[in-house]
Amino acid sequence: MTRHRIYSVSVASVYPHYVAKAEKKGRTKAEVDEIVRWLTGYSQAAFDAQLQAGTSFEAFFAQAPAMNPARAAITGVICGVRVENIEEPTMREIRYLDKLIDELAKGKAMAKILRAAPQQNPARIVST
Repeated sequence: MTRHRIYSVSVASVYPHYVAKAEKKGRTKAEVDEIVRWLTGYSQAAFDAQLQAGTSFEAFFAQAPAMNPARAAITGVICGVRVENIEEPTMREIRYLDKLIDELAKGKAMAKILRAAPQQNPARIVST
């Protein structure tokens, strides 16, 4: 199987498109950055350094400090393919990011995008 060209594309060349997509729908660059940090574990400074360095998608995900284990809860279709069924790990990570940016642009709440655990209402907890 041939290597997909997205692996060698720099994150910095696609990032402005993520931001533009979000801003066109009334969301912010800060929210895009929060999604990237949540998914990859990069600090803002480290993420900015990756953008400055022109790091490829392949290296960006390979060097990610701490891929979020909750990313396994990301499901749905992106580019006509179910993200949870993508076998190649790097491509799956790229598509997870695409899916999260799509959810942001569609107006989903950040808590849902970041797969936050639902808050329990303390008044509803019954001790036995």
